[in-house]
Amino acid sequence: MGINDFLKSSGVSGFIKKQFIDVLQYVENEDGVLSYRFPMADMEIQNGASLTVRESQMAAFVNEGRMADIFSAGTYKVSTQNIPLLTNLKNWDKMFESPFKSDVYFFSTRQQLNQKWGTPNPITIRDKEFGAVRVRGNGVYAWHLADPRTFHLKVSGTREVYRAAELEGQLRDIVISRMADAFAQSGIPFLDMIANQVELGAQILAALQPSFNDLGLQLDTFVVRELSLPEELQKRLDERISMNMIGDMGRYTQFQVAQSIPIAAANEGGIAGIGAGLSAGYGMAQAMTGAMQQAYQQPQQQQAPPPAPPPVAAVPVAASAAPQGETKFCFNCGSKIPRAAKFCGECGSPQPAV
Repeated sequence: MGINDFLKSSGVSGFIKKQFIDVLQYVENEDGVLSYRFPMADMEIQNGASLTVRESQMAAFVNEGRMADIFSAGTYKVSTQNIPLLTNLKNWDKMFESPFKSDVYFFSTRQQLNQKWGTPNPITIRDKEFGAVRVRGNGVYAWHLADPRTFHLKVSGTREVYRAAELEGQLRDIVISRMADAFAQSGIPFLDMIANQVELGAQILAALQPSFNDLGLQLDTFVVRELSLPEELQKRLDERISMNMIGDMGRYTQFQVAQSIPIAAANEGGIAGIGAGLSAGYGMAQAMTGAMQQAYQQPQQQQAPPPAPPPVAAVPVAASAAPQGETKFCFNCGSKIPRAAKFCGECGSPQPAV
């Protein structure tokens, strides 16, 4: 028997051609890599090789699509004792061959930060106070790979490299599709959503967590930066806020009239004119207050309106007390204007008849 025949029959030639790996490790040289398959072409893992898994990493042995074992951060000696499942997956050939032919994958467990979300179209939700409301929103979220087994089987598979950027579209669609349900289940009125965005973000995170877990991911933070209404609805909300700020129209009118008395007293016709204006002002205030209460007060909260203040009668002033002259003072701004003028030339306010 020649030497070549001996080498072939004994398997020594195959042994010489093979390269044996005695150190398994992966150093991330770019951001966004979630899964990396260790190069194994024409190489086999030596029995007793060293496996180094760094912080923010996990490693896994995969044999023909089956996950054999998972390693967290640390240094390990690779042997059949450390990976007993491999013994059941393979019939080991002990003639110059390493028993470890499985693929080795490294997974990054670092947080993927500043992942942006936003509603391309308004989301219609049912609000306790406004009824059906169309809401827009945007913000950021962060997640990390938590379950390598699930992620490998459902997402990355046998890919040599799988990056986070390939998941962005899928995750963003999951966020938007679950957003309407999350808003509805939160039970928070729209106005309170704006004031409690931290609490709202926490509730949305809880609603989205199962969808992330199904891919082997963990949703860590969900931040709501902004909530807004369509422009036409925002105008209606601004009007309502303005009316609530005015409050009691009767008292508001009294305050305005009290400020105008010193100016009116200096005009010809003086207090007589303002007396008539007060009566008309109180009547208008009462009508406006009643209309506002009927429009905005909820039926279950209706209460009897407070008694209207009595109208102020015009105060008679002796004709001789009225100043004689060709000018008078504006009822509103106090500017000197012609006595016969019906409108102020400075501020445009109508003047009482004298």
